Amino acid sequence: MASALEDPVLIRPFRGHKAAVTGVAFNAGATGLATSSLDRFLMIWKLKAQSRAFRFVGHVEAVTSVQFSPDGQLVASASQDRTVRLWIPCIHGESSVLKGHTAPVRSVSFSQDGHFLVSASNDKSIKIWSVHRQRLFFSISQHTHWVRCAKFSPDGRIIASCSEDKTIKIWDTRNKTCVDSFVDYGGFANFVDFNPSGTCIASAGSNHTVKLWDIRTNKLLQHYRVHRAGVNCVSFHPSGNYLVTASTDGTLKILDLLEGRLIYTLHGHKGPVLSVAFSKGGEKFASGGADAQVNPSFDVPDTQTHDPPIIEISSSSSFNTLRRGAGFSNGVFTFKDDISSEESQYPSASGLATSPKRKSENESESALRNVEKQRGISPSLANALEHIVEQLDVLTLTISILEQRLTLTEDKLKECLENQQKMLPQGRQGE
Repeated sequence: MASALEDPVLIRPFRGHKAAVTGVAFNAGATGLATSSLDRFLMIWKLKAQSRAFRFVGHVEAVTSVQFSPDGQLVASASQDRTVRLWIPCIHGESSVLKGHTAPVRSVSFSQDGHFLVSASNDKSIKIWSVHRQRLFFSISQHTHWVRCAKFSPDGRIIASCSEDKTIKIWDTRNKTCVDSFVDYGGFANFVDFNPSGTCIASAGSNHTVKLWDIRTNKLLQHYRVHRAGVNCVSFHPSGNYLVTASTDGTLKILDLLEGRLIYTLHGHKGPVLSVAFSKGGEKFASGGADAQVNPSFDVPDTQTHDPPIIEISSSSSFNTLRRGAGFSNGVFTFKDDISSEESQYPSASGLATSPKRKSENESESALRNVEKQRGISPSLANALEHIVEQLDVLTLTISILEQRLTLTEDKLKECLENQQKMLPQGRQGE
């Protein structure tokens, strides 16, 4: 792509989640988007007009992070239910559960070759998993507080992690040791990621800052204070020349790293923006926020497209044992035999006209109602419970933001006390 960015333009918002969107990730060809949410669901969207969206059900608590594998054949998700899941993003809802963490999992990320996953957790550990064997490879447990994020370098040789212990640590994956540590006394980093060349890392700070560190010289290269609240996520443009940031102040900002300045501020969300990601080619980026909205930007606007119909897919057994074409084990939805090969990965629809596909959606809704009847749950009770869950999700997010503010207040108070202690001896000497 050219060195200069075109003006970002909102393509269209995607609405389908029932609570805050915590993660966004494009597939390799930027034709599909995966999102995670506090509503406990993972969703797969096709970006072309009038396509269906798919809601994957499996996690029993909020989903905190999502990422496509480099080849687009798998999706990984992390959850507050203490598990990591590997999904095949198709209509069968096949997934494998990776268990090992003893507290909520904050983030999950693939290595560039797709062979490994790294996860970060409130149990203060980082775990590396074998994707092929679907089991734990090794653990790192040297952080002294919750680990909020961990990422592989592009060459897979090192891992960067950030924690509420106010450190960003660099780990050698070969000997499993910490080779560098950056300390940020102003706050902790919510998110960390490598630039495309693997020479620098960017951190998203709870103290409203974005910082770039050179991991070769262990020095702070750039320091941006362009947000009015905590920064929750960052994403490098594939050229490495730009960085997009997402903040609790409700804005996205694009930084020109070559010139060291802010070039765009985007106001697309109503409330905190929790996640952002560039596509692999850099022609698009998507953001997710507390308003439960996903905004893919940086392309030709499409103001005529309505929200896509959503198909709910319940997770079946591990994809090692599930037969292809077996459908859903719980009978929530069954696809007909007239689906094309393209649709078998990301099925699309021609809109809301009456058709066999629309009939299938009606069958899905009917099946869901039957399930509710079998469980003895009235529609009014189900709606009430759903509303309560949504309100609890909002409270969870509010508490998280308050925790960040309390941490910052404590830091400021500590700083004031230290300054006061320094000033007292000086005052005595003056007397």
